[in-house]
Amino acid sequence: MRGLYLITNDDPIELLLAKLEGAMATYDVAVLQYRRKKVPKENQAYEIEYMKHLCAQYKVPFVINDDLEAAVHYGVGVHLGQEDGSVAEAAARLPKNVLIGSSCNNSVELAEQAIAQGATYVAFGAIYATDTKPEAGNIGIETLKQAKAKFNVPICAIGGLTVENSGDVIEAGADLCAVISDILNRSMSAVPARIEEWSDLFASKA
Repeated sequence: MRGLYLITNDDPIELLLAKLEGAMATYDVAVLQYRRKKVPKENQAYEIEYMKHLCAQYKVPFVINDDLEAAVHYGVGVHLGQEDGSVAEAAARLPKNVLIGSSCNNSVELAEQAIAQGATYVAFGAIYATDTKPEAGNIGIETLKQAKAKFNVPICAIGGLTVENSGDVIEAGADLCAVISDILNRSMSAVPARIEEWSDLFASKA
């Protein structure tokens, strides 16, 4: 598993879905994560169902951020922060073929625990400062190098990543680069071309 890990934003749903359709049609999205912090839980069902079907159409793994109950309900993957529930519980309750991700901040030790409990990939960040989580700081790339040397699961980098600043991140060991704004803050027509730039970047570091 390697490439662009796309996370949704809080755009109006019609605009977001249109951008996601364009993104998926490139066949260069490796993972899609549902993260809609401003949408009430009771309004999320349509959005999740739509994205689940979209991912199935393009054979892209789908994960829901921070909500194991929803992931169990829809039979899809989950991404858990350190305060968002147990990786072991997720591994016990979810289908065997879905992704289980864990945010490990800057800690190889947390990643080791998550993998032992059943995480199928581990995420580190914020690599660079970011508007989405300004409190997360930035950790640089040394932890990615340590994790890549130690673990056999995919390593995901997150936080302020762009095509322009992620070459070193991929070289340091990131299999996946998690991105929101570098894709979804662009106009609908600009999304596919930017994804192609990401694809070219990963290809150049193969």
